[in-house]
Amino acid sequence: MGKIIFYEDRNFQGRSYECSSDCSDMSTYLSRCHSCRVESGCFVVYDRPNYMGNQFFMRRGEYADGMRMGMSDGIRSCRMVPQYRGPYRMRIYERENFGGQMYELTDDCDSFMDHYRMSDCQSCHVMDGHWLMYEQPHYRGRMIYFRPGEYRNFRDMGYSNIIFYEDRNFHGRNYETSGDCPEVTSYLSRCSSCRVESGCFMVYERSNFTGHQMLVRRGEYPDNQQIMGASISDCIRSCKMIPMHKGTFRMRIFERENFVGQKYELMDDCESVQERFHMPDCQSCNVTHGHWLLYEQPNFEGRMIYIRPGEYSSFNNMGLGPVKICSIRRIMESC
Repeated sequence: MGKIIFYEDRNFQGRSYECSSDCSDMSTYLSRCHSCRVESGCFVVYDRPNYMGNQFFMRRGEYADGMRMGMSDGIRSCRMVPQYRGPYRMRIYERENFGGQMYELTDDCDSFMDHYRMSDCQSCHVMDGHWLMYEQPHYRGRMIYFRPGEYRNFRDMGYSNIIFYEDRNFHGRNYETSGDCPEVTSYLSRCSSCRVESGCFMVYERSNFTGHQMLVRRGEYPDNQQIMGASISDCIRSCKMIPMHKGTFRMRIFERENFVGQKYELMDDCESVQERFHMPDCQSCNVTHGHWLLYEQPNFEGRMIYIRPGEYSSFNNMGLGPVKICSIRRIMESC
């Protein structure tokens, strides 16, 4: 049986939590987790609850800093990898939902392209054994852990990835990230195009997630001016990854700043705050579940603001100047 000990702070400091099996939400036991020690067995740790997001495979040893494993926000969940001595067998498919070319594996494969002339693998069926899939040939890059079962779409695992380029049309130096980045220009002198390989992101015209913002889904954006609008800067300076959310949505909206005035609770989209609640404006909110977009005009038009679970006492400190919220929409899993 495996055994892992998680610690709140780096270098095995702070409160600790000991685990010998799967744990879907580390925050149930610790306020944060930035280091761990594997005393026996193997584990896969994740940077989001419910076994989603970036993953890292751990053997027996000490891991003093989660940042070195790509866990910038700490470890949020873990899975124990059982010891297995039997045969290994899985089928890989070129496209989602078991479409396209199919090949069966019974041993390691260091390159799908070299061995099968298959440019990508987007779904699989694991019959026997436990496997790791890697983003790059020769077992490099980000990884995904698979137990026996059917996996129709790897994007359902909460993987997100965006690549920023200095020049338009994906030219110049590039910077790749799968999480939040408060200052893209720490890595690039400018950012004039981007490509979202998976997931959803919010991109901002200013550092530290302020200023004009825009939701970008999977796709190519060869000219940031088409995203951000011709009237403002065409350079992206920060971004936030939007986690996939499949649960309930709930938020309270308030007429004025600091949670005063009329108050209403939302659990679905609202095309017009004025028509639905007879409330002329929304100036603060408390998001308890889900991820939302607030729009400046009715019917989900105009400038937008992305909000995660938390309290927002004023929207005027987000770098947009005075803003009036007239419609609200949930960010659904279809991202």
